[in-house]
Amino acid sequence: MPLPRIARTRRGHVWGESWRLGLSFLFGLAIWGSVQAQLDQRHLDPTFGRGWLLVDLAIGLGSAVLLLWRRRRPLAVALATALLSGLSSVAVGPSVLALVSLSTRRRWREIAVVAVPWMLAGWGHAFVYPTEDQAITLPNVIIGLLSYAVSVAIGWAIGERRAFVASLHERALTAEREQAMRVVQAKVAERARIAREMHDVLAHRISLVAMHSGALAYRTDLTPEQVSETAEVIRESANQALTELRTVLGVLRDVPGVDAPADGSPEPPQPTLDDLDTLADEARSGGTTVSLDRSGTLEAVPEQVSRSAYRIVQEGLTNARKHAPGASVRVSVATSADAGLDDETVRITVRNSVPRARTDAADGIRPDVTVGSGLGLLGLTERAVLAGGELTYGPDRAGDFVLTARLPWSR
Repeated sequence: MPLPRIARTRRGHVWGESWRLGLSFLFGLAIWGSVQAQLDQRHLDPTFGRGWLLVDLAIGLGSAVLLLWRRRRPLAVALATALLSGLSSVAVGPSVLALVSLSTRRRWREIAVVAVPWMLAGWGHAFVYPTEDQAITLPNVIIGLLSYAVSVAIGWAIGERRAFVASLHERALTAEREQAMRVVQAKVAERARIAREMHDVLAHRISLVAMHSGALAYRTDLTPEQVSETAEVIRESANQALTELRTVLGVLRDVPGVDAPADGSPEPPQPTLDDLDTLADEARSGGTTVSLDRSGTLEAVPEQVSRSAYRIVQEGLTNARKHAPGASVRVSVATSADAGLDDETVRITVRNSVPRARTDAADGIRPDVTVGSGLGLLGLTERAVLAGGELTYGPDRAGDFVLTARLPWSR
């Protein structure tokens, strides 16, 4: 696919050069024909004879060929064509195009340098093609200055437009790069957040192992049944700690370390699906109407999956409060294992209506909607993918904004 795109670009470049050179040459031919008509009308000949008309045509053609180098040597081509236009009527068209092309660079010194041969070309052309009155009159000078000024103005405007388009292109590229960086930062932040959550759980598991193993070391009055029960608790806690440790290492493969709390105080236990009622009450206290629907045995969901599910519901409610204030939110959390399905998953749906845009603001912007970065959902997507599931969000056919997630788990 890239080859046809390059081919189209080359064809476009050739076409752009062809029509510009052709137009300038035709403009010069029109002037050449007008001069010849004036000579015939007044029964005059060029200073160098009638054969000079063919020489004029050849010089004009050579000036048109010089235009092919106007982008590499703009000042040299503009000077050469301006001087040649004093000897050739056909060269006037290429000289105008060369001056316009030079003016797109928007450098006053270069433009001022070309003004001298441009004005001298007028006197040279009057000498080559004399009329009954060969004196250089004020109208001729004014016409020369006006044509020079118009050519410079056209070129300057083209240069300004090109600079504006280039700045827009650069801004678009910068915005794309910044957005890509924000996406990466959101993913890294979500991984670090998962690691902090599992760090607390891992510390709890290891503390249980240390406590029960210490009891076995110092308690000599335990019955065999109590020793067996304690050993079973140690084994289960150690296995769960290993599972959590594998998950932490998988999440933090290339993520920088996470800073601990500044005061060294332990963080509270991470919320799970058991805390959905508290989360819904907090949202209702903020003015959001929340309806919570739970189905299935949510207590059987593993703690790691339950934490991720809680975070997804939390972010869904936060987005609804920020981007659809006052809208009602319906939260549904269900487990497919209780429905007799082979796969054991937690399915989450957060649905909220999208309020209509208000137009009472003078600039048409809704003042009541908080503009966010949109990175929270990217972080949730990363969390769901790391858990082996998926997360989708967007408006549905009914016009509501729907966030759905599927998190697999095994008992």
